[in-house]
Amino acid sequence: MIQEAERLQHVKEYYFSTKLREVRGMMAQGHPVINMGIGSPDLAPAPEVLHTLREAVDHAGAHQYQSYQGLPELRQTIAAFYASKFGVDLNPDTEILPLMGSKEGIMHISMAFLNPGDRVLIPNPGYPTYASVTRLVGAHPEFYTLSESHGWFPDLEALEAAGLDGVKLMWISYPHMPTGARASREQLEALVAFARRHNILLVNDNPYSFVLSRERLSILEADADSGHVLELNSLSKTFNMAGWRVGMVLGAAPLIASVLKVKSNMDSGMFYGIQKGAVAAMKSGPQWFDRLDAVYGSRRKAMYELADLLGCRYDPQAVGMFVWARLPEGSPDAETYIDHLLHRHYIFIAPGTIFGDAGEGYVRFSLCVPEERIREAIDRLAGAGVKTQKNNKA
Repeated sequence: MIQEAERLQHVKEYYFSTKLREVRGMMAQGHPVINMGIGSPDLAPAPEVLHTLREAVDHAGAHQYQSYQGLPELRQTIAAFYASKFGVDLNPDTEILPLMGSKEGIMHISMAFLNPGDRVLIPNPGYPTYASVTRLVGAHPEFYTLSESHGWFPDLEALEAAGLDGVKLMWISYPHMPTGARASREQLEALVAFARRHNILLVNDNPYSFVLSRERLSILEADADSGHVLELNSLSKTFNMAGWRVGMVLGAAPLIASVLKVKSNMDSGMFYGIQKGAVAAMKSGPQWFDRLDAVYGSRRKAMYELADLLGCRYDPQAVGMFVWARLPEGSPDAETYIDHLLHRHYIFIAPGTIFGDAGEGYVRFSLCVPEERIREAIDRLAGAGVKTQKNNKA
């Protein structure tokens, strides 16, 4: 057999890729598994977005290769969206690059700025792809621990005291995934000042600003012109377009130009119809966001009931499409706990440890589940004799 590349020796298959195979196998055997583990929106995009996509299919040139930089209309709409929602002014020609989902942006940014041996600051808990991509490009992940007691915000003084030699890039994600913690404008400004002080590229992954969040912030508000800041964003969660793969990276022109060098050698532009649909989505009025919050708000209320039933503690001020919860005292480790829940009650939630060892003792519930399924899970546990434990809010 041909040996795989050495870089893959330090990278595992994505947890959800393997775990969902197990879940699908159980369902194929007839087990009624309720999947609350993954954050894949189950709602549809707005009707006008779908209508725009259908119309665009018949447009002349729709099926040709598209520009690596996306349609000018798409970039202009992204710029208008950021000006309207975040108060950030961006040049659509030089400071915005559409992506096939923000996940590819993590790879593009890493390839554009990291050399083998560079150190990368990665949140723990945090999105596992940051570390995987860092290893794939030959750089070294340096995990910085986030804690509930510190509001899931990095201890910048401790990072400086530990030494930052060789650190080239720092990943952050506010609103934070998986905890739903928010960062204030002052905290974002402190992060930007930290990055400038140490000549570190600071990248904020920001796809959750519009889910159950009224205070919407961008890292670019703190310093849009700096050569030390990039922001990733996505239409996946905000507009229920996860499968469309529409994302963007935004920042100073020289940084975007470097990312474009990578992107233009790795893929082509998005399908024309998808770009037109993205334009229609970002022009949605306030009613769209109100409806989205109404659905997720109702689901979150039901999920709190489920968490209460399990005796978990959570922060009711957290935002985004997940409920991050601490397990009851005396529980087994997170992965053992969720396996027990899966195999005994056929309910799947994510263990906090897949986001880093600082996630031990926590689990994550996804709100991408119809409310009736959440109620079914509650009934299933209640029917098995599980009794609600009170005062579980963190």
